[in-house]
Amino acid sequence: MPQFYRQALDAWDAQDLPSVFDLVNKAMQSPDARHPKIFELLGHALLKSAMPEEAAEAYQMAAERSEDGGFDYLKQAIAAQTAAGQEEKAFLLAMRAQKLVANDPDVVFVLVKGFLARGETELLEHFKNRLTLSDKLEQLQLAAELISAEIRNPYNLDLFKKLIVHYPDDHFTHFKLMAVAREFCDYETVAAQESWLDRQLAAGNDWIFEGQTHFANLLHCEDERLNRLATNNVCIKGQPSATVTARRHSMPHTWKKRIRIGYLSNDFGSTHATMRLLRNVLELHDRDRFDISLYCYTSSHLIERDDGGRAHWGTIVPVRELGAEAIASKVRSDGIDILVDLKGHTGDSRSHALNHPAAPIHVAWLGFPGSTTGVDIDYVIGDRFVLPESSKPHYHEKFVHMPASYQPNDRDHRALPPATSRRELGLPEEQMIFATFNTNRKITRQTLDLWAEIMHRVPNSTLWAMIYQDVGRVNFSDYLNGKGIASERIIFTEAATYEAHIARVQAADLCLDTFPYNGHTTTSDMLWAGLPVLTKRGSNFASRVSESLLNAVGLPELVARDERHFVELAVRLSDDRPWLGSLRKHLVDGRPTASLFDPRSFCSALETAYGKMVDRARKGLPPDHFDA
Repeated sequence: MPQFYRQALDAWDAQDLPSVFDLVNKAMQSPDARHPKIFELLGHALLKSAMPEEAAEAYQMAAERSEDGGFDYLKQAIAAQTAAGQEEKAFLLAMRAQKLVANDPDVVFVLVKGFLARGETELLEHFKNRLTLSDKLEQLQLAAELISAEIRNPYNLDLFKKLIVHYPDDHFTHFKLMAVAREFCDYETVAAQESWLDRQLAAGNDWIFEGQTHFANLLHCEDERLNRLATNNVCIKGQPSATVTARRHSMPHTWKKRIRIGYLSNDFGSTHATMRLLRNVLELHDRDRFDISLYCYTSSHLIERDDGGRAHWGTIVPVRELGAEAIASKVRSDGIDILVDLKGHTGDSRSHALNHPAAPIHVAWLGFPGSTTGVDIDYVIGDRFVLPESSKPHYHEKFVHMPASYQPNDRDHRALPPATSRRELGLPEEQMIFATFNTNRKITRQTLDLWAEIMHRVPNSTLWAMIYQDVGRVNFSDYLNGKGIASERIIFTEAATYEAHIARVQAADLCLDTFPYNGHTTTSDMLWAGLPVLTKRGSNFASRVSESLLNAVGLPELVARDERHFVELAVRLSDDRPWLGSLRKHLVDGRPTASLFDPRSFCSALETAYGKMVDRARKGLPPDHFDA
C-alpha cells in the first residue's frame, strides 16, 4: 500500500477530513487504485461529511474491487443508503449481499422491510424468521410483529427470550414468553416465568394479569378470581357497564312465533373440532319452533374442506368482512332474539361484537371455558360440574345448567373405525400404554410430575404422546429424563386424520388428563373411541370439563379427588386389568345410550333453555340463573 494511503489513515484517525480526501485522491491515482480499502476510506470520509448517498457509492466500489464479493463493504453501502433515505437502493444492495451471506440479520432486516413495502408476502415468508437471529431491538421488534401470532413457529422461543432481556420489567413480554415456552415444552423457561409470576403475586401485583390473554391464563391458573384479571385483548377494554346492558334490554324488539337464534363463530366447517360437538344439534333444531342463522366468519380454507354439512345447519350470513359494530347491526336488523357466541376469548374471535346491542339476549357457550370478561353477555351455558354455585361470584353471566353436560356431541357423522393394532403403530404389545393426545401447551410441569410418578410406580409402562415439532419432543423427553423416566419409555406420534386418530387411540390402555386445563373435545374423542380417561377435580371451568364428560358417560369413578388419588387410581387401574377392561366395555356398550352422545336429548334441553330465556325477556324480567 502506498505511503500516502497510510498517511490518509493517520489523517482519518486525526479526523482531518480535508487531508483524508486529498490523500485518498492521490491513492486513487496510484497503481494500487483498485484496492478496496481506498474506496472504503473514501466512503468513511463522505459519510462523515454528511454525504451518505455518495458514501454508499464508494462502499459499493470497494465491494466491486474485493476478491470475496465484498460482503462487509456492501453492508456499509446498505447502511449509508438507508441513512440517505434511499430504501430502494438499500434493498437492491441487500439482495446482492444476502447471496454472499444468507442469514446476516442486518441484511435480512432491510430485505424484510422491502418485501413488506412491496406486499411480496411469499418472499417475506422465506426471510422473516431469520430476523430472530439478531440481537438488535429494532430487528427483534419487527420479528415479533411478523411471527408472534404464529403459535407453532419455533423461532418465537429464541425471539422472546431475547426480548425479555430488552424488556425485563414488561409484564406483557413476560407472559408472551411464558406462553411460547409452554407451546414448545420449554419447562426450564416456564419454571423461570412462573417464579417471576409468584414473586409478583407475593408483592400484591395482581394487576400484572392485564398483560396475559384470557386463554393463556387458563393454561396454568385455576383460580377463578385471577382468571378474570387476565385481560390482554386488543378488541376489549374494560367491562361493559350496567348502563350498556340496560340500554340493550330496553331497545324495541319484535318477537315472533318462532324463536330466532343466531350463532356467531368462525368454526362452521365439518372438519373443525367444534363441529364434532355441535353439528347434530344444529341439524336437529326444531324448525317449526326455531329459526336458525349462522353469523359466519369462517376462513375460506375451512369452508373449502366442508363435506356439505353447512347447507343443513341454518341460514348462513357471512360477516367475516364486517367490523364488530357492523356485525351487531346486521344481527339486530335480522331480528335475532338470542345471539349465541361460540368463541369467547379464543383465536380470531368476534365476541366483542356483543358489546354493541345485537339482540335482546346474549349467550356464551362452548368455545371458551370461563367467563367472557369484558363482553356484554347475559347467560353462559354450562352444567353443575363446570359451573357450580361456588363459581357465581366470578361470573357476570347468569348460569344455565344443562341436565348432563354442557358439551354436546355429534353421533351421526362421527367416525368410528376399527382399532389399529399396536404392531401397526409400533407400540409394545405387553406393556401398559398410557396415552396423552392433548396439545403441548396444556402439558404443565404439574401434569408431567404426576405422569412421571405413575410411570415409576408402573415400571412395565410406556407413555404415548402426541407432541409436535422436534424442539417440543426434545424438551418433553429431557424433563421426564430428569424425573428418572428413560427416553425409551416415551413414544411420540404425529397428528393424524380424525378417522385414523380414533382408530389408533383404541390401542392405548388409559388416557391421562392434563391439569389445570383438561382435554375438552379431546376427552370426548377418547371416550367416543372407548378409551377410558383418568382426570381429577379442578377448581375452574377449564379444569372441570373432563369431570363433566366422565359423569355424562357414567364413569364418575375416573375422577380423582386430588393429585395423590390421581396417581393411586392410575396404579390401581394398571394392576387391575379386568377392572380397566370393564371400563372399556362400559364405554363401548354404552355409546348408543350415554348422555354425552345423545344429541337429541341435548338439543331438546337446549331448546327448553332458549325458551326460558325468551319468556323472561318478553316479560321484561332480567336474566337469572336456571336449570334447563
